[in-house]
Amino acid sequence: MHPDSAALTVRGRLALTTASFVLMVVATMSLGPLIAGGGWWWLCAFVSAGVFFGGAGLRALRVPAGLVPVLEGVVLLLLLTLLFGGSTSIAFLVPTPDTFAAFGELFTGSQRTIAQQTVPAVAVPALNFALALGVGALSIMLDLLVQIARVPALAAVPALVPVLIPGFLIESGVDIPVLVATAAAYLLLLRVDVRVMRRARIEQGDDEDVATVAAPKRVPVASTLGASLGVAATGLVVASLLTASTPSISTSLLLGNGSQGALFARGVSPFLDLGRDLRRPEARPAFRYLARDGDRPNFTLLTLDSFEGDVWAVTESPVDGDNTVDALGAPEGLGADVETSEHPIDVLVNEVRTTWLPVPYPSTRIEGLSGSWYWDDGPLTVRSVDTNTAGQRYEVTRLEVEPTVAQLRAAGDPRSVDPRFLELPDEVPPIISETAARLAGPAATPYDAAVAIQAFLRSPDFEYSTEAPVEEGYDGGGFEVIAAFLEAKSGYCVHFASTMAVLAREAGIPSRISVGYTSGTPTPERIDGVQRVEVDSHDLHAWPELYFEGVGWVPFEPTPGRGTVPEYSRPGAGQAQTSVLPTAPSSTAPSTGRPELDPDRGLAGGATDPLQNEAPLRAAVLLVVVLALLLVPAGLRVLQRASRRRRVRLGRGAADAAWDELSATAGDLGVAGIGATPRVFTAFLASRPGFRDAEALAALVRLRDAVERARYGPASDLATGGDEQRAANAAVGPRPDAALLGDLDSACRALTRDASVRDRVIAVLLPKSLADRIRRASGVRTADGA
Repeated sequence: MHPDSAALTVRGRLALTTASFVLMVVATMSLGPLIAGGGWWWLCAFVSAGVFFGGAGLRALRVPAGLVPVLEGVVLLLLLTLLFGGSTSIAFLVPTPDTFAAFGELFTGSQRTIAQQTVPAVAVPALNFALALGVGALSIMLDLLVQIARVPALAAVPALVPVLIPGFLIESGVDIPVLVATAAAYLLLLRVDVRVMRRARIEQGDDEDVATVAAPKRVPVASTLGASLGVAATGLVVASLLTASTPSISTSLLLGNGSQGALFARGVSPFLDLGRDLRRPEARPAFRYLARDGDRPNFTLLTLDSFEGDVWAVTESPVDGDNTVDALGAPEGLGADVETSEHPIDVLVNEVRTTWLPVPYPSTRIEGLSGSWYWDDGPLTVRSVDTNTAGQRYEVTRLEVEPTVAQLRAAGDPRSVDPRFLELPDEVPPIISETAARLAGPAATPYDAAVAIQAFLRSPDFEYSTEAPVEEGYDGGGFEVIAAFLEAKSGYCVHFASTMAVLAREAGIPSRISVGYTSGTPTPERIDGVQRVEVDSHDLHAWPELYFEGVGWVPFEPTPGRGTVPEYSRPGAGQAQTSVLPTAPSSTAPSTGRPELDPDRGLAGGATDPLQNEAPLRAAVLLVVVLALLLVPAGLRVLQRASRRRRVRLGRGAADAAWDELSATAGDLGVAGIGATPRVFTAFLASRPGFRDAEALAALVRLRDAVERARYGPASDLATGGDEQRAANAAVGPRPDAALLGDLDSACRALTRDASVRDRVIAVLLPKSLADRIRRASGVRTADGA
């Protein structure tokens, strides 16, 4: 491979730039199966266009080739600053040290969101930043290969990066239509490159087959079609094999990054290891809260609903980007006749670090969180895709559900709940079946059966112990563990909760298990008259929730000595028709010795809604983007004018460049002249008031004579004619290139003097000459000189 000897024209380079841009944005579509929505693709296309066409503008200004990739990197930085820098930048474009710090946080957040999300992932800001940065860098690499190294065949390398990524994350790999479209875009780039290079050689007279008088040759289609199709087909086959053969490594981590064992080492442990955290000899603070209405609810982290015989697990589901925490969904199955009330709770997280947020079930909204958080349909659990709970300060509005015992007893068959909440493996240990039949058999309703199961597990026959299951080897929550637990009758919350959930399913009652924290320990400290409650590692808990038609999911408490037993679940509660879900009693617990909360800030004092602060910023950024788009035509016209004036200074087609600029200026100002020859157009302009000045008129005539001499005079560069031809050229007189810029300025000033203020403004913001340029590029030719 070697650099091409023929210099590419500006139009040829623009064609290559456009083809390269098309290849990159089509290849980026390969990421579609991995990311929800389409906004991320438009963002990447915007960044890629800025890089590619920014490079094209730099080349039009004759910037040294070696500097173009560096300046394209600057363009990428400016675009990232505009899109993600926000208030940390100067004028939304110039980055500051704070901007780079924000970029660092976004990049770290992108690593977290990639690790935490399943596909299709929600395009949160951190992920969008990583995508924009990656596509921008690939665009610079592709542009360098095509425009500077002149090896467009290697453009497949950066284009294949987004094509191959799905093969590592999902079993199906990239969509075949997108793969075909990428191959077609690659073929288009190869074809454009061949035709542009052949055209450049023809125009420079480097093609040996071109005769002097003959019309320029068309680039033969057959000469490159076979080779181009072969390369494209090879790339298509290779990409197909790679995406099909690469094993999927997509995983969904249950509780954060999964690299920790015990809860407070870093994150929340899996369900089966919860006992390890309960057995810590010294409690570690988890979070604190202020409940202005005196609420003492349990706080749910996640809900386990899938039981396969060996372990309880979360049913895997992707994050829904529409489920933002400013408004959580309605509780599943809750009837309109069940009384409810809302209660705000302010929470400050201490050491616990997990991607699941501790919230009461059910809750209606959450305010003050940093990062991107979403709620799951059904359990209404809340998880993040780019951050964790460490240091979070938020207000959660709890929905207190108050069914009566009569409503629970009147619940019919669970028609509206997913059947998976009743699923059990086929081989149920006999002790489980027998216990369920003994407890639920005499019960008149599913509610009575649930009360009987809870009373059985809370009876004196069972004891709470975090050590016995470990010592006797039945720790966990599977069938064999439950059977051993029913024999030994000693365990902790994991065993009680999983046993009641399985017994309930065996009795035909839908069940699931919540993992989180009990209500904690009230402290003597008060903030604004509200008692502060501390929750620590010893408050970790698991409890079953059972489903009743018309009421929804209702918590029970089978673990003796833990949590609060709901009034409606106590034996004999059916005699009290007004029994409701409990409100924990106000506490007068003594001081726990925990550190005092800062009285100047309180628990909610520093919690502000970041969206409120960002609204003016977003409006300002939107305004800047709109203004930038409006100024695009003006910017292109400035680049065009600078390019022509540079040609005049360098003597490269100076007369044509000067005349084209004069014609463009006239067109921008609304002066008609399309289709006229230089002589006719000069006569037309000479009649205008601005050219009554003798100097301006003389300048116009000299421009006309120069372009006529260049277009219709003998060509000094032709090989035919030899010395005689050069002598004839000398007899015509020297070309007035040195004076053309002065004449051009004089003529343009005369045109501007004739124009109204309105026409001048339109000429700057919406130059009409660009529309003519577009028509020419699309094949609609206009006459020279117009």
